[in-house]
Amino acid sequence: MDTTTPLIMEKTSEKNTAAFTHLSILSQYMIPFGNYIFPILIWSSYKDKSEFVNDHGKQTLNFQLSLLLYTLVLALIAIPIFITVILQNIPLEAVFNNEDVLIRNFNFHGNIALLSIGATAVLLFCMLKFVEFFLVIYASIKASNGEFYHYPMTIPFIK
Repeated sequence: MDTTTPLIMEKTSEKNTAAFTHLSILSQYMIPFGNYIFPILIWSSYKDKSEFVNDHGKQTLNFQLSLLLYTLVLALIAIPIFITVILQNIPLEAVFNNEDVLIRNFNFHGNIALLSIGATAVLLFCMLKFVEFFLVIYASIKASNGEFYHYPMTIPFIK
């Protein structure tokens, strides 16, 4: 038995509610912003009734807000890089004269450093989404077992 995570004896309904709070994050794949809407609804409905559900709801929302912040930082790195590299290789006279835009001599060698940084940011985002899926499943299993769970690299926005 893991001694770092205290096992608590909660009612089955509280364990199920806490697990469902974590699993509601996965609604983002079907409903835009479902990963924020449903955990907020569940947490706000049960936070005063159960300390166990309150803690899991806070963890869920803090995790999602942290991922949002990490995603925004990665987007602020990748998007301007790709736009800059593309605009450097498009002839502006073709754009202003309403001509067909042809990129013939794309300069990979001159932009390899910027493209590498942008590609790394995109790769980190993909890894973040991949890890998020498995952490949500793991957290819901912990909650259904009646254990507290704290997501790694989570900023405590809600205390």
